[in-house]
Amino acid sequence: MDFGTRARQLLNSKLKRYKLISSSLLYDWQKDPQTKPSYKESLLPEGAGNYLQPNHPRLKELQKRYASFDSEVTVPTVWKEGIVKPDDLQYFRGDNAYVWQLRGPNFNIMAYALTTFYVKSIDNLGLLQQLVEDDCFGNFTFLIGNKKISRDLLDSITEIYFLDKHLHISSLNGLTILDIGAGYGRLAHRMVEAFPSIQTYICTDAVAVSTFISEYYLRFRKLDNKAKVVPLDEIEATLQNKPVDIAVNIHSFSECSISAIEWWLSLLGKHGIKYLMIVPNTGDHGGELLQTNDGQDISKVVGKHGYKLIAKEAKYSDPVVQKYAINPTYYYLFEFC
Repeated sequence: MDFGTRARQLLNSKLKRYKLISSSLLYDWQKDPQTKPSYKESLLPEGAGNYLQPNHPRLKELQKRYASFDSEVTVPTVWKEGIVKPDDLQYFRGDNAYVWQLRGPNFNIMAYALTTFYVKSIDNLGLLQQLVEDDCFGNFTFLIGNKKISRDLLDSITEIYFLDKHLHISSLNGLTILDIGAGYGRLAHRMVEAFPSIQTYICTDAVAVSTFISEYYLRFRKLDNKAKVVPLDEIEATLQNKPVDIAVNIHSFSECSISAIEWWLSLLGKHGIKYLMIVPNTGDHGGELLQTNDGQDISKVVGKHGYKLIAKEAKYSDPVVQKYAINPTYYYLFEFC
């Protein structure tokens, strides 16, 4: 037995949680895993650099309005001051607080390839070909199967198919959808492009900078005629005048306090919004438990406000894909009773 082998055995015996493996047995993406936020260098659209600034008057206005809103809704558990860096304003589609793309065990090129071919296998509406991806605003893209893809695109398509499976949204006309915690508006972008029959897609968020960015992004995509961004202090009046068919909450309630979730569920129930889709963060349970990041039970709050669970499914129907594809979680659908 040579010295190197003996040394590895000794270290492995001392470090019970770790095992030394020769670098020759590792793939390139395993040797230098991404651990920090980053973005892909890309040209910004004309005017974006001047608009997407921390001192822009529109952002300052929204921050002032949100600061005077009910603190039960706006006091952050995750989205604290500084979580969105100055660079994130311009490169908001990079790997940052909005969407992790390269960090974590299932964000490597093999996981992206597995996810892409899984999506192809369920894509009976042809969304993967219909919806186009680019690297605008720092987005990380991958060329797989002759298709430029990203986490934004793949996640959006699987979320759309869950709703279509249970609510047949592809065959409905005049839908109005409410997106709570819409971030920069990625799902609004995909939904409105996928289904021109959608009447209105309302984006709202309890984080002022998200409202600011999504306003810009949906204007940039030329979708703001249907995809409407509603500031938090206008959402009550909007719902009074605009009946909503489906509400969605993607990875947002997991990052909220229970009191904030209570506020939102009370609002949905008050306006009789019939369906609610929730996607929790993955956490230690792979998203199988509907809970906040700190382990609080979201399902109890949802049930308290009159919503009954009618569907719960793994993001990927194949258990192997669910284990190894990007960001495995569970999808929940509730109906207001």
